[in-house]
Amino acid sequence: MNVPTTSRRVILLCGIGPAIIAAVLALSRPAFLTNLDNVVYDGFLRFDHKKPPSSRIVIVEVDERSLAAHGQWPWPRDLMARLVGRLQDLGASSINLDIIFAESDRVRGTDEGASQSPTDAVLAETLRQGRVVMGYALQFDTAARADGCVMHPLGLTIVQTSDEPVTPFFRATGGVCSLPNLVRAAGASGFLNAAPDADGILRRAPLLLELDSHVYPGLALAAVMAATGAHSNALRVSNANTVSLILDNQTVVPLDGKSNLLLRYRGKKRTFPYVSAADVLDKPLPGGAFDEKIVFVGTTALGTREVVSTPLDTLFAGVEVQATVADNLLQQDFIRRHEWGALLESQVTVALGVAIAMVVVWTGTLWGALVGAAGLVALWGGAVGLFWTYGLFVSPVSPTLGSVSALAALTLAKSAAERRRAEMAGLEKTIAQRFMVQSLLSLTEMRDVETGRHSRRTQLFTRLLAEELSTQPAFHDYLTSEQIQLLSSLAPLHDIGKVGVPDHILNKPGRYTEEERVEMQKHPAHGRDVILNSEHRVGVYDDTILSLAKEIVYTHHEWWNGGGYPEGLRGSQIPIPGRVMAVVDVYDAMSSRRVYHSPMSHDESVDFIVARKGTHFDPDVVDAFVRVAPAFRDAGRDLLEVTAGAPRHSSYAGADLGGETVPELSRSSEARSEASTEGASPRAAP
Repeated sequence: MNVPTTSRRVILLCGIGPAIIAAVLALSRPAFLTNLDNVVYDGFLRFDHKKPPSSRIVIVEVDERSLAAHGQWPWPRDLMARLVGRLQDLGASSINLDIIFAESDRVRGTDEGASQSPTDAVLAETLRQGRVVMGYALQFDTAARADGCVMHPLGLTIVQTSDEPVTPFFRATGGVCSLPNLVRAAGASGFLNAAPDADGILRRAPLLLELDSHVYPGLALAAVMAATGAHSNALRVSNANTVSLILDNQTVVPLDGKSNLLLRYRGKKRTFPYVSAADVLDKPLPGGAFDEKIVFVGTTALGTREVVSTPLDTLFAGVEVQATVADNLLQQDFIRRHEWGALLESQVTVALGVAIAMVVVWTGTLWGALVGAAGLVALWGGAVGLFWTYGLFVSPVSPTLGSVSALAALTLAKSAAERRRAEMAGLEKTIAQRFMVQSLLSLTEMRDVETGRHSRRTQLFTRLLAEELSTQPAFHDYLTSEQIQLLSSLAPLHDIGKVGVPDHILNKPGRYTEEERVEMQKHPAHGRDVILNSEHRVGVYDDTILSLAKEIVYTHHEWWNGGGYPEGLRGSQIPIPGRVMAVVDVYDAMSSRRVYHSPMSHDESVDFIVARKGTHFDPDVVDAFVRVAPAFRDAGRDLLEVTAGAPRHSSYAGADLGGETVPELSRSSEARSEASTEGASPRAAP
């Protein structure tokens, strides 16, 4: 379908506009878009082709069985020393305590004046045997302090590659740490912090945090570095959204703009192997049972454990979060965002929106929807493939929003344009119809001025009568507002067939001969033939408007009792337009001046029609006519063109009142009597 160039441009802009807005949102990342991205990310993660966890990770849990065997938590420091010692003896490469010993052991007590309890000293001595990383918690409250804390910062070179300096860490203000003598004895430490996103789901964990201008590692990072001997060399800052941690000048750990690692969970809770602390303490495990293992020690007993929600589970132990971070560092199958991910998403959003807009403008909405659907399938398939294969998360949310909103806007714009075109076409059609009607009326006026005036008056009368008739159940469905408007607009055409009647008959002031009457009664067929010939020449068939026009022209002289012409139709065989037109035609002919009679009064015209109810006219139509007769009278005052004092003829026999022979309409009682008794059938000889 041809669309004007201006409309194409408007529609194109309507499609590109939403795509550009979605692209801007992809760059600015408002909260609602971030939430949608998180939902998609979680879905990708749930259906990820999960690798098994690293065989080097083991969790030793202080569970209900351990508490039942060795007493309530917290345990005495000498018992903790025994647990750590057993793990050292069993060959663990690093023992990482997801536990904070912030106060001296209160179980055994501390001698007055002593710097530490005897049990603290026992634990410190065990820690000095090596391969132990202590945990602590950093705080971000403005009133928090880290006085007396012993922590182990990283020697880290920060390489800024972005144009503007970026702070790639969250900055802590204080901390909660284990006793200094214990941390010094261990020689290594790492923070335990891992905060969920705004929706309460833990998707990332910080590897690095800053306190007092020093950078500190998370417990899992410290554990892997202790177990593998790796060293942190540098932190490369690409932009505000992406940084990378370089280990041993070869391993690149992708992080977000605040040094958080996106966690690649291996499954739901307890995916890693768990060993009860009671088994480590009490069972004769074989030597080397923990050879080369990175062991995380934490509490999982009810009332002592810390749990978080993850995309895969709602009750995920905090110690297993640390194990997951260490596993990701060991297997190096990281999840990452490209440093220009937001820009890439915005570009794809605009490109797809423009493609859809151009297809819709040049081929149509259906093809645009198909192109959009194909583009989105490819987009989502590509995003899933990149995530599962390379761990690269490219969100399809912004391009999807841009494409859907662009297609919706395009559909509305295209519909509006088509509606506008349809309205213009309808207006042009209406103008053409009016031109056709007026042209035909002008043609009849050239033959008979009074016939043209009569045709114009019938337009208003037809509308008044049809509107009243439409309130009746038998006519309600047919006489809709649109049908009434069309019927009234076509009513003036009812006598166009008179152009085929010779002038000496059409304008004859006296009574018709039989031959003249037969010729006059041909005008409905003449009118129908005019329309049929026009249809044939133009190639239009079954047109609703022309069909209605033919019914009006051809059947308005049919009688309810079958005595009319040209077909002699009876009752409901006569189309509704013909029945309505019959009453309107006769009323106007009776109440207006003609060359063959003087006008009747309004009341006389009404009486004349009522007297022929059920013979000439449809009874229901007559009843409706009586109800609106006052409106006919009022309208007639403005529309009836009665020439006062016009010459009257001595004999009036040619009135075309539905084919009925009407006598002279004088004021005499004799004339009225003759009018009421004149032959009932138009087929009767005068």
